[in-house]
Amino acid sequence: MTDSPVDAAFVGLLLADARLPVGGHTQSAGLEPAVTAGLVGDGEGVSAYVASRLATVVRVEAGTAVVARRVALAGGSPDDLLDVEAHWAARTPSPALRVASRRLGRGWLRLAARVWPATLDHLPPDAEVARPVVLGVVGAVTGLAAAQVARLAAYDDAQSVTAASLKLLPSDPVAATARLAAAGPELEAVVAATAHLTHPAAIPAAGAPMTDVLAERHARAPMRLFHA
Repeated sequence: MTDSPVDAAFVGLLLADARLPVGGHTQSAGLEPAVTAGLVGDGEGVSAYVASRLATVVRVEAGTAVVARRVALAGGSPDDLLDVEAHWAARTPSPALRVASRRLGRGWLRLAARVWPATLDHLPPDAEVARPVVLGVVGAVTGLAAAQVARLAAYDDAQSVTAASLKLLPSDPVAATARLAAAGPELEAVVAATAHLTHPAAIPAAGAPMTDVLAERHARAPMRLFHA
């Protein structure tokens, strides 16, 4: 596969497809432990959960992806991108969440290395690098704008929650899609808050402590549907 020119809008659609073989089906974006803890129990709870993530941890993810894109466009080396990841890690206190993101990042990198080999100009093959860093590099080599990268990061998280909710809280898939569509304004708020970022130190530090607590509890659970 070669890096032939492709419209960025098409690339954005491709990367947003839930069927992309990067292991996204193993993730609930923390919804499973939230359901297990009794914090989310119905469709309205899922909507509130999506909104809370978009206002907190997703801003860290989107900001990291946007900055990683900028660094890659500037010719950043693997060491430069690892510095971006260090800033992401400092804003992701849960070891379980860091492991999950790096496992996903490896899947993204493996795919990108086949489809867009220029990705390997910035990241070593099979490296376990956080997913938003890989996403940012892919955005750089495929011509995605900063806003597109931020929107993709936010949409991927909201989509993960919505898809997982159909297994954890069985409901009408049409209603689930309607809830995802209704999250549009909150999603665009993430784009507005992160698309202009250029330096790792500017990545938001919008933590959600309960998310970290539940992630660590989930990592030790003897039975679970999703990895995280």
